Amino acid sequence: MKALRSHATGGPETLVLDELPDPVPGPGQVVVAVKACSINFPDTLIIRDLYQFKPARPFAPGGEIAGVIAVIGEGVAGWQVGDRVIGMVGNGGLATHAVVDQGRLFALPDGVDYATGASLLMTYGTNYHGLVDRGHIKPGDVVLVLGAAGGVGLSAIELAKAFGARVVAGVSSEEKAALAREAGADDVVIYGRAPFDKAQSKELAEAFKAACGPDGANIVYDIVGGDYSEPALRAIAWEGRFLVVGFPAGIARLPLNLTLLKSCDVCGVFWGAFTARDPARFKAEVADLFVMLNDGRIAPRISARYPLERGGDAIASLENRQAVGKVVVEIG
Repeated sequence: MKALRSHATGGPETLVLDELPDPVPGPGQVVVAVKACSINFPDTLIIRDLYQFKPARPFAPGGEIAGVIAVIGEGVAGWQVGDRVIGMVGNGGLATHAVVDQGRLFALPDGVDYATGASLLMTYGTNYHGLVDRGHIKPGDVVLVLGAAGGVGLSAIELAKAFGARVVAGVSSEEKAALAREAGADDVVIYGRAPFDKAQSKELAEAFKAACGPDGANIVYDIVGGDYSEPALRAIAWEGRFLVVGFPAGIARLPLNLTLLKSCDVCGVFWGAFTARDPARFKAEVADLFVMLNDGRIAPRISARYPLERGGDAIASLENRQAVGKVVVEIG
């Protein structure tokens, strides 16, 4: 097998394409011949030792795959060699073969290609958990999505619209604004590049308030962090929910007096830990996502495809905030 692996702490340029023996599944595991691996923000962090989990080196990044079961391990039930599947692996996905625990496998629906399958679980799963479990979204809510043109942001727009919300998208360019509107955003705020001084922060807050309306945003979906968070918090509604999803622009420092003035909640969205702590609810939510995919209410937007040997470039495109939509490495 081949795997694009991290041998030392560093950026995507440090990854090495290695030749390895084919993996052998342990009890309760299968080996999947990987056809596609989507790139997500944790992949940019894990190779720099900045993620919550630090696997032993050498390891391949890539946590979300689609492919075909090649080998069945002892004690595996309900799966056969040749089954088309999608799976969560944490890391190890940027390889021709990956070992997957049977509890982290899902059947890839008929008619869904591998790249789409590999783009479904982490982005839409995170957003389903965030909007429903943490944000308690309901029809008529106003949802402000920061970083709305990336893979997570576009799927957050789609899901929020599917749940009956009005969506305001925060993006950094006219090109990204067009993508957000295509995904269903009702209004768009185009912001500049941080850092912001006090006047710029206030100006952005006023832009968010104007777009969200006089009552503010019932949910702020913050995928960006940094200097963008406080202006968004200032646009939140009474008893709104500020959801902390990611922070590629840096970890924000929020003035907590604003939470008192708006009687609002600040909620973390840690989807990876949720899937491990509540696997039954995780599976139920994935089943609902399959229904929504089949009905056409959601559709992953894949903006770039790379071969395995250029997996480092795929990660760099996300790390440099150049990517719009989902980035996928296609294998085999």
